[in-house]
Amino acid sequence: MTSDAPTAPPRIEPATLNDIPTIIQLAEATWEPTYRFIISREQIDYMYRVIYTPASLKRQMAEQQHSFLLAYVAGEPAGFASFSPQPAEEDGGAGFKLHKIYVLPTRQGQGLGVHLIEAVENAAREAGGQFLDLNVNRYNPAIAFYERRGFARHREVDVPIGPYFMNDYIMRKPLS
Repeated sequence: MTSDAPTAPPRIEPATLNDIPTIIQLAEATWEPTYRFIISREQIDYMYRVIYTPASLKRQMAEQQHSFLLAYVAGEPAGFASFSPQPAEEDGGAGFKLHKIYVLPTRQGQGLGVHLIEAVENAAREAGGQFLDLNVNRYNPAIAFYERRGFARHREVDVPIGPYFMNDYIMRKPLS
């Protein structure tokens, strides 16, 4: 049984456009193992090509207000997360969305994901965020990890991505 407790605190730093090659390297190592038992190989390949090209990552950072964080363990990149503000809801609540959180398979179970989520939560809270949302595939075993971190299933969505759909839960965690 793995624990969410960290073994040693990672160094977490904001990523810049210069870090795009590092983000791509981490995505290449984490994307397929994360999704191979959840979605088809064709969908994995299509989504990867849409999300993780240098041009797409640059657009996410420069135009779509996605903030990326890189986690380093023993000086080596070991994971990343990205998040952005969301439009205010009808009740005026200001929220953020966690778009991505990936940890190298060799570093999973060591608390790195916990540190990345906490860093995102702290940044969102400092920016006035009242909640943090994320999308997770309804068949992804990471749901249990998010629930242990205080997220709850908020609603179901089917998100079109090219010719495919992501069958997701939107999970939400209050930040107050």
